[in-house]
Amino acid sequence: MSPAPTFITCSDLSFDWPDGTPVFEGFQLAVGPGRTGLIGRNGCGKSTLLKLIAGELTPSEGQLAVAGTVGQLPQTVTFDTSLRVDEALGVRTTRAALHAIEAGEATEANFAAVGDDWDVEERALATLDQLGLGRIGLDRTTGELSGGECVLLRLAALLLSRPDVLLLDEPTNNLDLRARRRLYAAVESWSGVLLLVSHDRELLDRVDQIADLRDGELRWYGGNFTDYEEMLAAEQEAAERMVRVAEGDVQRQKRELAQAHAKLARRKRYGQKMFENKREPKIVMGARKRAAQESAGKHRIMHTEKLAEAEERLDQAELAVRDDAEIRIKLPATQVPPGRRVLTLSALHPVHGAPVAGEWELRGPERIALVGANGSGKTTLLRTIAGELAPLSGESVTHVPARFLPQRLDVLDDERSVVENVARFAPHATNNLIRARLAHFLFRGARADRPARTLSGGERFRATLAALLLAEPAPQLLMLDEPTNNLDLASVRQLTDALDSYEGALVVASHDVPFLESIGITRWLLLDDGLRPTTAEEVHRDLR
Repeated sequence: MSPAPTFITCSDLSFDWPDGTPVFEGFQLAVGPGRTGLIGRNGCGKSTLLKLIAGELTPSEGQLAVAGTVGQLPQTVTFDTSLRVDEALGVRTTRAALHAIEAGEATEANFAAVGDDWDVEERALATLDQLGLGRIGLDRTTGELSGGECVLLRLAALLLSRPDVLLLDEPTNNLDLRARRRLYAAVESWSGVLLLVSHDRELLDRVDQIADLRDGELRWYGGNFTDYEEMLAAEQEAAERMVRVAEGDVQRQKRELAQAHAKLARRKRYGQKMFENKREPKIVMGARKRAAQESAGKHRIMHTEKLAEAEERLDQAELAVRDDAEIRIKLPATQVPPGRRVLTLSALHPVHGAPVAGEWELRGPERIALVGANGSGKTTLLRTIAGELAPLSGESVTHVPARFLPQRLDVLDDERSVVENVARFAPHATNNLIRARLAHFLFRGARADRPARTLSGGERFRATLAALLLAEPAPQLLMLDEPTNNLDLASVRQLTDALDSYEGALVVASHDVPFLESIGITRWLLLDDGLRPTTAEEVHRDLR
């Protein structure tokens, strides 16, 4: 049987940013048919790799080859608001020619434009319907669509064109639960080559293999993300055992070297005593001394080399253990007593989305999950509570200090360092205190002095979270809007760790159900025609 064809190959590929910052050096890749999940920490080069494969970026050195056509769904999908839906799908010209022929303009140019694609409208409408966009039709403009609908429209265009290689970069960002379900189905039915970058566990559990990008190299794992986690856990357990063995070996070699030094010192003292007592002829004692010195030198070199080898084995063993550091902080000032009034909404009608009828309250250290379809008004509601938007009518009152973490992460001043940004929110804290607190958010030493504009997505998120949680006064109500968007899986775990330490009330708008379940949600609220209670079970049922 002949081997399966390879569609994407990178050989000794290197890429540097214009300022000289290296991303890849001597990088190797071979991807064939099937669904591949590309994972790795923020800033490791996942999106850059997809752009290189798509031809948006050019390698500095090496070779990159793709067999066949490439279709790409980037992280951020934008359309000209005046663009028609059929133009976005790439069928406008064919459709216009078809309509012209039906109207009696049977010209050669029109027939050439249609080719064999006589069912173009039916296929386009069927693809839109498959992704839940059947109601929008082909004649509307993209300016009438929500951000999530634009993502699905771009995916519909890719499904229609059927490229040989499909690249997806965080495709579930900003998609509501129904839209995610449709995207999952599209991924499961894809029969060509698919390479996707995602932090969405449910999406990654639908791939055939995982490629883990770390330190500029790929490690491959067969199976989906759950299989990967199991294999990685076994690998890490073995690596940690090797570290313990290597540490024991280093200690043993140190003891043997110390014992050798002590033995040689005793011999030296004995030889000196014999020399002083002149119990042997001078020539014999001189020869004995030289022989002892040579033996001592060889012995010392042997034990020193053994210790160096043991330390090298320990270094190699420690490299195999991952350092996905965890955020561990204590925030007692954020504590809210049970029953204390935190937030009150009274007949609130935001500028967008459904009104909240009557009076609604949040009390004590509750953890609220705010779910709802794209365009239902979750972000608007949070911004209204945060005081960034005035409501059309009604009132929102926060009874405790509150902070809001927006999707855009635009809280930081790009030109200031991480330390300086946090100091803006805690003006009375000393520099040493801020640095000590930032260390818990994994900003230690020079990392805390980096300008915000140089931070990766995950680092920027951690810096923003630090600025809000370390603010004065400490926030007893924290509102997060789609916090896991664009975060790698390690950063999602770090966010979960930080929220475990938070003792205040929490309101989180998110479509990431596994994340919501991991942070101890106490009440689930669905925003549609109003604000009504729901359950995690109902949300999961909606996903199926």
